[in-house]
Amino acid sequence: MAGRTTFLAVDLGAESGRVLLGRFDGERVELEDIHRFPNVPVRLPTGLHWDVLRIISEVKEGLAKALREERIESVGVDSWGVDFALLDGDGALISNPHHYRDTRTEGAVEEMFARLPKAGIYRVTGIQFLHINTLYQLLAMQGSPLLEVAETLFLIPDLMNYFLTGERACEYTNATTTQLYDLESGGWSRELLEGVEVPASLLAPIVQPATGLGTLLPGVAEEVGASTEPDIVTVASHDTASAVVAVPAKGGDFAYISSGTWSLVGVELAAPVLTREAMEANFTNEGGFGGKTRFLKNVMGLWLLQECRRHWAGEGRDYSYEELARLAEEVTTGGPLIDPDHPAFLAPGDMPSRITRFCKATGQKPPKEPGQFARCVFESLALKYQYVIEQAGDLAGLSIREINVVGGGVRNTLLCQMTADAARLPVVAGPVEATAIGNVMVQAFARGLVGSLEDIRAVVRRSFEVSTYEPGGSAEDWSALRARFRRVMDVSVELDLLEGG
Repeated sequence: MAGRTTFLAVDLGAESGRVLLGRFDGERVELEDIHRFPNVPVRLPTGLHWDVLRIISEVKEGLAKALREERIESVGVDSWGVDFALLDGDGALISNPHHYRDTRTEGAVEEMFARLPKAGIYRVTGIQFLHINTLYQLLAMQGSPLLEVAETLFLIPDLMNYFLTGERACEYTNATTTQLYDLESGGWSRELLEGVEVPASLLAPIVQPATGLGTLLPGVAEEVGASTEPDIVTVASHDTASAVVAVPAKGGDFAYISSGTWSLVGVELAAPVLTREAMEANFTNEGGFGGKTRFLKNVMGLWLLQECRRHWAGEGRDYSYEELARLAEEVTTGGPLIDPDHPAFLAPGDMPSRITRFCKATGQKPPKEPGQFARCVFESLALKYQYVIEQAGDLAGLSIREINVVGGGVRNTLLCQMTADAARLPVVAGPVEATAIGNVMVQAFARGLVGSLEDIRAVVRRSFEVSTYEPGGSAEDWSALRARFRRVMDVSVELDLLEGG
């Protein structure tokens, strides 16, 4: 690519991390994998934790590899939301951050409602009520000596930026996931911080995407072999925000699914939707790039199959995702369905047994073979996507023309086709590495190489091929499946039937 500028995207996912070169010539962008690594939580007597010291060492290794290849203009970091690290007054890490799937936040949402009204929290933040949110993680830490000595809270991308530059900042799109961001004031909510007895000084100042944080610390530059130090730039650091930047859509009448461990399903709007109906449907209004609002819901996603694979591997049965998709294709439609977002499926554990118990509790014949489990997961996800997209359109007053799927789930052609079939809408699938692309293109925006979100999406359309799935199958059959799925969601399943996985 002649006259190209090279950026480095650090994309940290809940299952793996990636460091990628992004080369942009003004018309097209291309990616090159530099370094990939597993991101595996560690269970300790104190709970489930992220090993952030290993993560930063892997980031530095990727940076060193990239700098050996060519000159890097800047570096941007994105990751999952809500989780955080605490540092003391000397800038030292106090402990490894808890994982959002740790059980310490059970019951925290209800405890918060005893302190502040639910409607008031939603009116301030516009964020869905999930017990994994930073707000409830902080509430669960009440009385902890860690909070007593903490002087700074960093979300995961901001922690990486701090380790690289020493700068104290919190990027806007990820800040909004915490349920501590005040939509009206555009800063941290003092009311909510007081509600969890946390001083506002603990949280870093909020900055927008495309903000320059400076260059590498001298010690880091020496460690990675940086003869010329690249700038560190905030991107849309919540990974879904970066992925939505790279959705190759025209206009605003599309829905998106950022499909991976989680599936983030929603629409892009000019302003938040803070109605009682949106709150009762538990939709979230997260910050997006270019002044946009990501109006969406979290759906459990391919986590269900990841945990099934992990369980079967422990039994000596290793299945690739491709093999499970092939086995699922051989299974007749119309089998058991689950609500992917049932609380029983959130924590790590024996997922096949949990699915089995859910099916029995809802009067369905449970799957037995891996292909049947995979079919159950895929059909249930496709039907949940349809349900959420229909809700989003109704709540936002938006007539949706197509569904754009980005992320790792793009490779799952069966799930993409099922999504089109269930929603009776075309599905445009791609690009796979949307998060890294969005990360790179926000860095290009920071350098003045593109001028708007629309410009970025035009670059994505020129640079990457996509696949389109038209609705297929019998519309009547899928209508019957949708009706059966909604009955399954309406069934109240006692949690004690599903525990012990």
